[in-house]
Amino acid sequence: MSSSATKTDNGIELSPLRSLDDFLLESARFQVPNLKDFEKWGKMVVQNLLYYQTNYFILGLVIFTIVGVIHPTQMLVGLISFAVGVAGFSYASDAHSQITSFKQSHPLICLAIFLAAFYLLFQLVGSLLVFLLGILLPIAVSFVHASLRLRNLKNKIVNKMEMVGLKKTPMGVILETFGIEYTPFQ
Repeated sequence: MSSSATKTDNGIELSPLRSLDDFLLESARFQVPNLKDFEKWGKMVVQNLLYYQTNYFILGLVIFTIVGVIHPTQMLVGLISFAVGVAGFSYASDAHSQITSFKQSHPLICLAIFLAAFYLLFQLVGSLLVFLLGILLPIAVSFVHASLRLRNLKNKIVNKMEMVGLKKTPMGVILETFGIEYTPFQ
């Protein structure tokens, strides 16, 4: 397991892969967090997400792959139907005036399209759920691990050093996208 970070072309620095012993096995300590102190719990989760981010990304890929291997057809159909749904929504939001005029001039065709789409959605709901399981299960497992994993001295030191050095990591970008800020000196 490497102890040095890898920098990409766009300035994002990949955090090193932490050892399995540190991440999950013997030296790892777990405890149920104090649910009454949301601020402390939130800081611990963010710090663990930043410290173990490479482990979480690999864990996510492994879980996604396992779900895909167990249900390959449903995963593929779910992925395709999800992509088609997102593309259709994007097109509909861009071509709103054209769709409105088409609905007004051809109401029966629009009703038939709506009913066919509704029927297709019911046929694909199982595949969509398998795909969403493949996406959401790794997120849930990572969150539970980050919530239960107690921080060690190395974790605290690395988090402080990363903030002083102002390193930009993939997990930092994701957390920033969701508006979650990490301030270790408060």
